[in-house]
Amino acid sequence: MRTAHLVDEWQRLGSTQVATNGIELRVVEHGAGAPVVFCHGFPELGFSWRHQVFALAEAGFRTLTPDMRGYGGSSRPAEVEAYDLLTVCRDLVGLLDAYELEDAIFVGHDWGASVVWHLAREYPERVRAVAGLSVPATPRSSGPPLPIMRKRLGPDFYMVWFQEPGVADAVLAADVRRTLLRDDIVTAGTFIDTTTPEPPLPNWLSEPEFDYYVKTFTRTGFTGGLNYYRTLDLTWELTAHLEGVKIDCPSLFIAGSADPVIHFTPMHKMAALLGDLRGSIILEGAGHWIQQQRPEEVDAALLEFARGLG
Repeated sequence: MRTAHLVDEWQRLGSTQVATNGIELRVVEHGAGAPVVFCHGFPELGFSWRHQVFALAEAGFRTLTPDMRGYGGSSRPAEVEAYDLLTVCRDLVGLLDAYELEDAIFVGHDWGASVVWHLAREYPERVRAVAGLSVPATPRSSGPPLPIMRKRLGPDFYMVWFQEPGVADAVLAADVRRTLLRDDIVTAGTFIDTTTPEPPLPNWLSEPEFDYYVKTFTRTGFTGGLNYYRTLDLTWELTAHLEGVKIDCPSLFIAGSADPVIHFTPMHKMAALLGDLRGSIILEGAGHWIQQQRPEEVDAALLEFARGLG
């Protein structure tokens, strides 16, 4: 089990409120050298990259780790339309501008992976290299994704259930601890069911680390993160110009073999999109939260990738 000292060390790093794209991002900066920007997913925080931040900073990289739009100490716009992926990409371009950086290595997990894959296509000049964890890069779908999901996976599929503003928000916020312990997020029923015993804390997360998440989401709720799901069709509409656009910078993909995401988001489609894929690493037995569950292996893969860029 990881010890609690990473909570204290993380908090000692401090943070900066960075103005970008009409909002503010809470950003933790650590280290010096080539810049690496870490982008988290749902329901997480910049804190979810704590292992990688310390490992890469120690290895000679400058890490910038925001709480993404809608999360933690960053701005949480009320409008659902404020969370399409191109808007979030502009947050990151503004982040580079604020630090007077021409480009950076971008690393994203879950929704953060979707963001950095889009960033590398929309702003290729600002992305030195890109690594996506858990969510593979995929070509633009043939139609708006939500009707496709409803037809193939049903109304109980969690991404479909998330769509109605206020509904999932209330269920998830009613018991923050139970929500954050859910590791089988495929159907609405996993969230709605309160009769089963509370899942145990995973052995890769200490109680103080978990409390960091619980306290933050108790304060903020989950609406900001849910709004990323609610703009799936809007993002599709806004990205027609990216049809057929490849990612030519060096890229890396990492996922766990037990992650359900790679089973409903096929990895084989990456080959059509990534022009310089340096590796596709599957961690045997690992689930969705790989940068926390298997930090040593993720750190090693990211360091090898980053050092190989020259």
